[in-house]
Amino acid sequence: MPRTLPSVQDALRILSEKRTRPPRRPPPPAGRSLAPVLKALDAKFGRGTGALAARWREIVGPDIARRTEPVKLTKGRAGGPSSLEIRVAGPSAAIIQHQAHEILARVNLFLGAEAVQKLRVVQGPLRHKPEPQRPPSRRSPPLDAAEEAKLAKGLAEAPDGPLKQALMRLGRGVLRRGGI
Repeated sequence: MPRTLPSVQDALRILSEKRTRPPRRPPPPAGRSLAPVLKALDAKFGRGTGALAARWREIVGPDIARRTEPVKLTKGRAGGPSSLEIRVAGPSAAIIQHQAHEILARVNLFLGAEAVQKLRVVQGPLRHKPEPQRPPSRRSPPLDAAEEAKLAKGLAEAPDGPLKQALMRLGRGVLRRGGI
């Protein structure tokens, strides 16, 4: 038996009485849901490369930190040895490789005893900008007129030219530092 379709007025009445489902919302981003879980796991199982990177200069010292940065901390499977991968700028890799035992000792002091057993050195450009090796020097105050005259009198017999100028600069530097 065929069923008859409702009229337009009946369809409008049915639709006004019937509650429809709201549209499905997409799931939230995975990062928002995982952040509390990852924080709890980090607190329970220890610190990773984030904590190392934040305090790398304090851990390994300014000389090594200028040439390196931590990249990845890999936990060993089934109790195997864990390893730390560090990126080294250019030809410093050989120097850093010789200091591997010292670096491992310092990292294990920070992370806990035997937290890292291997050090993997990878050459590549550093992400952080290396700091200058020494701070810019401040200019010393000029010599007073009496010391300048004494220096000029001492070099009066020297012939004019680049040698005399170099000796004057050397003499000024020595006198500024309190020499002679």
